[in-house]
Amino acid sequence: MYDIAIIGAGVIGAMCSRALSRYKLKVCILEKESDVAMGATAANSGIVHAGFDAVEDTLKAKLNVLGAQMMPQIAKELGVEYKNNGSLVIGYDESDKEKLEMLYNRGVANGVKELRLLNYDELKALEPNISDDAKYALLAPTAGIICPYSLAISAIGNAMDNGVDLMLDFAVESISFDENEYSIKSSNGKEVKSRYVINACGVHSDDVATLAGDDSFSVKPRKGEYILLDKECGGLVNHTIFTTPSDKGKGILVSPTAHGNVILGPTSVFIDDKENKATAPDGFDSIISSAKSMVSNIQFGKTITSFCGLRAVGDTGDFIINSNKPNFINIAGIESPGLSASPAIAEYVLDMLKSMGLKLEINEKYNPFREPYNKFSKLSQLEKNEMIKQNPDYGKIICRCETVTKGEILDALRRNPKPTTLDGIKRRTRASMGRCQGGFCYPYLVEILSDELGIPYSEVTKFGGESIINIGTTKGEIKYEK
Repeated sequence: MYDIAIIGAGVIGAMCSRALSRYKLKVCILEKESDVAMGATAANSGIVHAGFDAVEDTLKAKLNVLGAQMMPQIAKELGVEYKNNGSLVIGYDESDKEKLEMLYNRGVANGVKELRLLNYDELKALEPNISDDAKYALLAPTAGIICPYSLAISAIGNAMDNGVDLMLDFAVESISFDENEYSIKSSNGKEVKSRYVINACGVHSDDVATLAGDDSFSVKPRKGEYILLDKECGGLVNHTIFTTPSDKGKGILVSPTAHGNVILGPTSVFIDDKENKATAPDGFDSIISSAKSMVSNIQFGKTITSFCGLRAVGDTGDFIINSNKPNFINIAGIESPGLSASPAIAEYVLDMLKSMGLKLEINEKYNPFREPYNKFSKLSQLEKNEMIKQNPDYGKIICRCETVTKGEILDALRRNPKPTTLDGIKRRTRASMGRCQGGFCYPYLVEILSDELGIPYSEVTKFGGESIINIGTTKGEIKYEK
């Protein structure tokens, strides 16, 4: 019997699990995928928004500003890359200027510090590559960038190190409530019992709520496609650059990433299929056209990959954080600025649990700190040489593009939460995330995974399920059915 079961291992579930691990509670995380951070958390802009966009007095506004304030310290504790690069919303005409003034006033009302309205000369001085058509801007110095999946993985790892259980491949099929406890059953026959349940399932949060008998809200997926440029383009812009927002969201952005690439996107299209993450040429055309109008000198030929994420858009216009069933909390409709707000959402949920009667007794053994995954790359040459003397695996470079060593990969495979797929290694170490996108290192990564997991090459997958990499040996009999 658990005190709390969290359904969903994205950044929201991750932050909730870490916050709960501060107390003497028995907590588990249930995730339908083969790894954590595989939904919206794996495919978003990675922006820590300052908090000027959300309408005053909404949960989005309050939790965004608070979460952004909390993020630098949390990133430091978890060993996650975070950069306070600031953001710019640019405008082209008088109509845009009025919108920027409205955002400025809204930001002040929301409690955002240091906001400034800029003229053309001030904007051009900050961003030399900005389009000459951009005449005005709103500067938010408190905005930042972070790696979203690194944040979630490290938060869940920290929670596990502090006693939280993680159950993967647990697709919730039914939820029942009897005598002050919930019974949660998965499609593969597993069952978990818990006194409290936190529903943090992203685009599927309304489906999970329905299983518990709550039909009070709905969530629709909004598709967002991205283009990622090589690190060679890293000096293109300094700030995260937006255009003035519309009813479809914040629009296309051009931004550096926490790891030195440049990200362009996202598109914004409502769809019905909650599993459709396919990219399409018209989406890329839209991104390219908008990005060109914002920033000059973009080298689209330096694109190294593209991807798509699904944002969970609720039917209320605000975050949906409520409880319509006994001891059952919904955290739904967490679209942008959900990543920015995630630490504050976790604290908000803690307060809800207290009001429901959950006793929170401090865990004296709680340790908020976690070693970063890429510690080796940050060391001096002298320190690296010393580590290689102690463990020669740190001297074997597996991923040339990102300079990731075998020692770092093995470390990641042996730490919570332990990856079992190529994408799991990728999200932790950045192996295969560079210019060649795994063209060189995949065979070595497959071999390492095969050895570490004790499985044949043919059972190693990219992201779980049927995503196998090899179907047989070139000199052996290959049995493959389409």
